[in-house]
Amino acid sequence: MATLAVPAARFTDLLASEWIKLRSLRSTYWALGSCALALIAFNANAARADYANYPHYNALIRREFVHWALRDAFTVGAAMMMILATAGIGAITVVGEYGTGQIRTTFTAVPDRRALMSAKVLVVTAVMTVYGAVVAGASYAASQAILDGRGLGVPIGHPGAWRVVVASALLAPVSALVGMGMGALIRHSATTMILTTLVLLLLPAFVTDRYHWTACVRNALPYNAWVRLVDTGYGDHPFTLTPRFPTTVGGGWVVFAVWAGVAAILTVVVVDRRDV
Repeated sequence: MATLAVPAARFTDLLASEWIKLRSLRSTYWALGSCALALIAFNANAARADYANYPHYNALIRREFVHWALRDAFTVGAAMMMILATAGIGAITVVGEYGTGQIRTTFTAVPDRRALMSAKVLVVTAVMTVYGAVVAGASYAASQAILDGRGLGVPIGHPGAWRVVVASALLAPVSALVGMGMGALIRHSATTMILTTLVLLLLPAFVTDRYHWTACVRNALPYNAWVRLVDTGYGDHPFTLTPRFPTTVGGGWVVFAVWAGVAAILTVVVVDRRDV
């Protein structure tokens, strides 16, 4: 008796399946929601502190305060929180299925691993891009509204303002993709989280910019690329040291693109080439 071949899943079906997986996890809502509120509150509090302390600032700081206002739009602490949260969620989308054994069922239903992982990468990238845009946009609006109480808020049309928002928003999908790539490579939740944190947060703090080659490594890390992109007064602050080996805004965007692209390819290729 002849058997009917099961038709291959369309790519749109795979996208829908991965979207259902992601949004059906209650922990996703809690993680993203609580992190978003914490990030916006963190940035708003930085703006509130500058609002309160402004009368005590000296003339030099007041003259350069536009850079401080843009710094309040998305602070360093908020960036670190964003990296940890989104990288963790990105990693869980991969290692979570390996940990529960669900990945075997998934590969049985969809033998085309590359198509499956490509769909997962696209869904996570889209969700995290929207998430980053909402958080960065809300943080900018809240922080500048607070500073507007003293007439210090910076309009979004100010040179460099859009760059701060876009770079901070893209930090979410870039970090999530790095988490996915590490998860596909390691396949163990705890180890993935530790190594992802090491690469994204701890390594930038330990790599010095004293020498040219170490400065190149430092500037090629996502966190440092973000720092360069959001620093609208890079190298010109009268109260900071001029970088010995300065980088460029274009270089920052390239670092973001390379890390995201390599992590996405790694996620697809590694899963396709290794056994469950």
